[in-house]
Amino acid sequence: MYENETIDEETALLSRKKEQQGPGTRLPKVQIGIVLLLQICEPITSHSIYPYINQLVSGLDITGGDERKVGYYAGLIQSLFFLAEAIMVMQWSRLSDRVGRKPVLLFGLIGASLSMLLFGLSRTFWTLVISRCLCGLLNGNVGVMKSAMGELTNPSNRAQAYSLMSVVWAAGTTLGPLMGGTFSRPHERFPTVFGSQFWIDYPYFLPCVIGAIFITSVFVVALLFLKETAPGHRKRISAMQSSEQPVAFRKLLVYPVLISISNYMTLAFLNIMLGALLPLFFSMPIEFGGLGFKPSTIGYTLGTYGLGNGIFQALFFARIVRRFGIRGIFVGGTMSFIPIFLLFPVMSAVAQRSGVNIIVWLIIVLVLSLMSLVGMAFGCIFMYVTASSPNKHSLGATNGLAQTSVSLAQALGPVISTSLFALSVERNILGGYAVYVVLLAISCLATRLAVCLPEKVWEEKGDEIEDS
Repeated sequence: MYENETIDEETALLSRKKEQQGPGTRLPKVQIGIVLLLQICEPITSHSIYPYINQLVSGLDITGGDERKVGYYAGLIQSLFFLAEAIMVMQWSRLSDRVGRKPVLLFGLIGASLSMLLFGLSRTFWTLVISRCLCGLLNGNVGVMKSAMGELTNPSNRAQAYSLMSVVWAAGTTLGPLMGGTFSRPHERFPTVFGSQFWIDYPYFLPCVIGAIFITSVFVVALLFLKETAPGHRKRISAMQSSEQPVAFRKLLVYPVLISISNYMTLAFLNIMLGALLPLFFSMPIEFGGLGFKPSTIGYTLGTYGLGNGIFQALFFARIVRRFGIRGIFVGGTMSFIPIFLLFPVMSAVAQRSGVNIIVWLIIVLVLSLMSLVGMAFGCIFMYVTASSPNKHSLGATNGLAQTSVSLAQALGPVISTSLFALSVERNILGGYAVYVVLLAISCLATRLAVCLPEKVWEEKGDEIEDS
């Protein structure tokens, strides 16, 4: 995709063709719609367990009666999922370069559906672990979907497509917890319908089976209507592309790929640490450096942010990228972590002095607004990763390597940020604010890494997928 171009008599014509490609290039809406359906399965699978995972672990009596250990076991289950994903996502992505995106995506949907059913039927800690590990091992769709989206778009319309991915992810992270919270323990909430002994023995099976049914429905849609996007597996490919092959792994380790993935990994690392820290900060008592919010307040606050972020991404992402450029938005989004982490101790100090007043809520609104800029940075770095692939046939491997790195960051980030928070408060390091100093330092290093990206993404070559 990136290459050293020679200037000859065709250069002017090629440049003019690129200019004509412009913002008017039509997106293959049907195919992108199917990929977005595939994508929404991911946050539904991962986030639907959040409302009840602590209760589920507590009900298994694996903590020896010590409720303080529930969070440890619940966090361990999530970390093992990301570790399992990190082990296999690269393999699935490379396989998709060779056999095509569609077979791998379909198999991933089957794996996600079966693992959700197993999770809902789990009655021991180890069956929970096995089901989540299977979900991570069998489902490599998170990387393969980005490859498919990259192949369905070109540089002129990719910002528009990736803005839709951000909207769908926001919708999934809102619907998943809503589904998990609404349909867990149905024998208590809907006793006339779910009053049998089965639902008492397996109180969290209903949200899992609803999620599995949704995933199965998406599987049928993809099976019937999704077109293959991988070069070499389409019905129509150019002679130049048919002669290309996926490059060896060591040839992926070139500057465009490494700098793109390094920035993606750093962004994801900071984002997941923030994602783990924010609800903890909201829920901790004021005297321990938090805001003392009730779970319902936290849910409404984060839910409102998710809805607002989705609308913002849908309406303004592509326009803002065209105005300020991909690199400018990414650097700005990464830099947003600096004021975000600076504002945490400010909120804590105001709350300790005057309680949670209008000033605290205004700062919360500011923090959540800055987090929307972080969300735009993800769309931008996806475009860099897509364009950095040595050729179209290695796009799956490139996204697999990126997702492997991100999965490792996602496995470590929550443990690090929450542990630093607890350590800072417990030992009163820097007045309990040491965690924010560490996160500020990481944010500054991430910003320095972000400015190493080129002003424009690397040149691409390849044909486009037509809509049905």
